[in-house]
Amino acid sequence: MTTFRNLLRIPSARVALAILAVIAFLVVFGRAISPHDPLRQFSEVLSGPSSRHLLGTDYVGRDVLSRLLSGTRLSVIGALEAVVVGVVIGVPAGLASAWAGRRGEWLLLRVFETLMILPFTVFAIAVAGTLGNGLQQAMLAVGFLTSPAFFRITRSVALGLRTTQYVEAAELVGASRWWTLRTHIWSKVLPNVAVAAAHAMGAALLVVASLAFLGLGIVQPTPTWGGMLSSDLAYLTQQSWAPLFPGLLMMLTVGSLNVLADCIREAAGGQVRRRRGLLARALGRRDRTVIGTVPETATPTPAKESRHAAAA
Repeated sequence: MTTFRNLLRIPSARVALAILAVIAFLVVFGRAISPHDPLRQFSEVLSGPSSRHLLGTDYVGRDVLSRLLSGTRLSVIGALEAVVVGVVIGVPAGLASAWAGRRGEWLLLRVFETLMILPFTVFAIAVAGTLGNGLQQAMLAVGFLTSPAFFRITRSVALGLRTTQYVEAAELVGASRWWTLRTHIWSKVLPNVAVAAAHAMGAALLVVASLAFLGLGIVQPTPTWGGMLSSDLAYLTQQSWAPLFPGLLMMLTVGSLNVLADCIREAAGGQVRRRRGLLARALGRRDRTVIGTVPETATPTPAKESRHAAAA
């Protein structure tokens, strides 16, 4: 709860959470609030925005706004599936490697190092071609390739915590490994996993869009962000602004996830900085003020030393 309270004190985190809340709303209710059936073809082909079609129509007369709202669900759920698979595989393996002994640790390291060298898109295409052209198959492959990131982060934190005095004391008094993991390790691992999950979610969204852009994982005419980009690029002379809508939605979602990941890392450290504006940050200016609580060090400052000497 302390990390969450610190997170809400960061203005950019609140903006990112608001954008992601809108995306989550579209995932749940996007199809219900769509003004038209996303697969329905109207007589207006490649028409501009109007009162009937707020964002215009595509090359076969389908309403762009309806396809954009409906396509959000499939794109986000596919990326979420990949992240869940990566977490389920990588986090338990990372925790186990810290207590698995030399042989178990060596085996787990070799397995995840092998997964790390495989390219995302190529491996997803190969799996989709082998198991069938479906989103679940492609995202399962992406989840496997995402798991080494969770494995390495979890293992690094677990190894650092295993040698702490309170963990060693718990083991000396007879605490089981499961109790030690659940009580002392997991609460420290969770913020790092959340940061990695936010970054992985953004990367998975781009992979889903890339596969749909190539016509893999998604069966046409199912609406997705990447599929809409692919179809719009063929008609740029008639509608040069058409790729802006799915591209902007992807940019906002992935950017919000990356900002949220940085803010979670900052909030978990206990130091919440007052950030400058977006333009100042883009120009590389540093943040000025610290508004979080920073523990005072035990080393006295020169002013304190002079006061103590005078008192003596």
